[in-house]
Amino acid sequence: MKSEVLARSFEHKFVDLVLDEVEADGSFTGYASLFGKVDLGKDAVERGAFANSLRSRGAAGIRMLFQHDPGEPIGTWTEIREDARGLFVRGRLARDVKRAREVLSLMRSGALDGLSIGFRTVKARRDPTTGVRRILEADLWEISIVTFPMLPDARIEMVKSGRKRPSRPGSIRDLAERIRQATRMINKRGNAR
Repeated sequence: MKSEVLARSFEHKFVDLVLDEVEADGSFTGYASLFGKVDLGKDAVERGAFANSLRSRGAAGIRMLFQHDPGEPIGTWTEIREDARGLFVRGRLARDVKRAREVLSLMRSGALDGLSIGFRTVKARRDPTTGVRRILEADLWEISIVTFPMLPDARIEMVKSGRKRPSRPGSIRDLAERIRQATRMINKRGNAR
């Protein structure tokens, strides 16, 4: 019964992921949470929400899991800190773990690109007008690499191998790629004259 109550009080938030690159050794950086941004569950984590957790646990005390499965640890967090934007993370996949090697391959190919925080809400308030729950303090337990982040536009831009993820039609990345293509075409025409 006690574990059932504990399981119900533990939350998962699939949030924005911005992975700059994945290194050959499985290291990567990104944001596990963006402050003030409302997710699909109508929650917004506020700046300072993780401060007590990080002070008491540190990066070594926060687990890196695959899809929130406690039986699937896949690496370690080497740095977790709050900055002006959100919860910045730096981690390293454990290359001697089979699932971590699979995750690394999927991250490099762009097939897996989400982060999700697992936490217990300590303090929150709901905005009566919008219905948005503002999480003021969260007891952070784990950060998982996941398939579906709560924020749909949370995606990897480029991995260390240099392979770019295909752009979604109509996305900002798609627009930027079309502008680059047009610029290349204009430059080719100008050089051909």
